[in-house]
Amino acid sequence: MTTDQTLVPLRSTHSLPVVFGAGAAIGVLGGMIGLGGAEFRLPLLIGMLGFAALSAVILNKAMSLVVVVTALPARLAAVSFGDLGAHWGIAVNLLAGSLLGAWAGASWAVRMRSATLYKVLAVLMVGMAAALVVSHTATVGSLDLPGPVQVVAGVVAGFGIGVVAAIMGVAGGELLIPTIVLLFGADIKLAGSLSLLVSLPTMLVAFARYSRDGSFAVIGVNLRFAASMAGGSIVGALLGGLLLGVIPDIVLIPGLALILLVSAVKVVRHK
Repeated sequence: MTTDQTLVPLRSTHSLPVVFGAGAAIGVLGGMIGLGGAEFRLPLLIGMLGFAALSAVILNKAMSLVVVVTALPARLAAVSFGDLGAHWGIAVNLLAGSLLGAWAGASWAVRMRSATLYKVLAVLMVGMAAALVVSHTATVGSLDLPGPVQVVAGVVAGFGIGVVAAIMGVAGGELLIPTIVLLFGADIKLAGSLSLLVSLPTMLVAFARYSRDGSFAVIGVNLRFAASMAGGSIVGALLGGLLLGVIPDIVLIPGLALILLVSAVKVVRHK
């Protein structure tokens, strides 16, 4: 049970076209770098749309789940089942940690005081900004670790990613993809598909944990809101994918990182 989190869900009063447009804008930002945009959607839910921290996280998780389920078939079409099957051990290795991390992260989030959760979210946004810059500007190679060490590192990394994804309500692709490349030496295309296979069950575990808390009712109260924003996010992500390369990474990535940093400052100051 939460300490001082709002248990009576806030119902959004924003018009559905505005919500759809906001989701589409976030989706475009994410689509241009190959993500769903959940990292940018969270501060929007808190700042512009006025949801309390935990409500925003739960709504973000629900919408991230919809976006990931929608993106999975396209990713599976791009990478053959044979390639994925040959690397199933990578997904299992990460899942061994991420499932536990997702449950732990969601448990911690619902028990945190609101002020603490805002600060934690702000810190994680700064971390996401750093991960965004590093993963898109630096060349990530493989660590080439010994087998047993690689397995342990995969479980530990998976746990940490599961915690972050649960607390922020994101899929975690920004962390999973470079982790898969770094620890297991997979190419970036394969890593993207494997990240979705890890993200989906990890998100479901966090979702199941959140469903045990009274704050989960925010989804039922804002079902049309969530559906509209998720729909906008999907459309925006597809459009962002078409715009891939239109804005040079040297401009786009620092700009998106700056958005996350500004958002972090606003979130930590949120009343």
